[in-house]
Amino acid sequence: MKLQTATRLGLYAVLELARDPSQTLSAGDLAKRFGVSTHSLAKVLRTLSAAGFVQGGRGASGGYRFTGNRRRITLMDIVALFEPAPGSHAPEPGEDTAIGAALQRVLTEIDEIAEATLRSVSLETMLRLRS
Repeated sequence: MKLQTATRLGLYAVLELARDPSQTLSAGDLAKRFGVSTHSLAKVLRTLSAAGFVQGGRGASGGYRFTGNRRRITLMDIVALFEPAPGSHAPEPGEDTAIGAALQRVLTEIDEIAEATLRSVSLETMLRLRS
C-alpha cells in the first residue's frame, strides 16, 4: 500500500498536533516542519478539520490544534480520509487474464493486511513509539 502525499501529510499533521493538544500551530509552522508548501498542507488541514480531528482558528492567535481522542483514533481513520476505499480501483491492463487475476488477489490481500495494521494502531500508540 503506497500512501498519497496528502495522506502522509495528514498523518504527520495529526500526530504533530496530538503530541500536545493544548498547543496551536499555524499551517505555515507545520508546513515548514514537514518541508512542504503551506498551500498543500492547508488543503489537508481543511480535510482533517471537516472530519473533526483538528480545529482551526483565525487571527493573530490562529492556527490548528488537535481535538480528537488519541486513544480511539487509529491511523486508518486518517488514511481513510484521503485514500480510495480498499478494493476500489480502476481496472488495470492484464487483470482480466488468469495471471492478472491471481496477482490482483495477492495485492488485495496485502492491502487488507496493511489496512488491518493501520486499524490496530492508535495515535496514542504512535506517539509512544516516537523517539
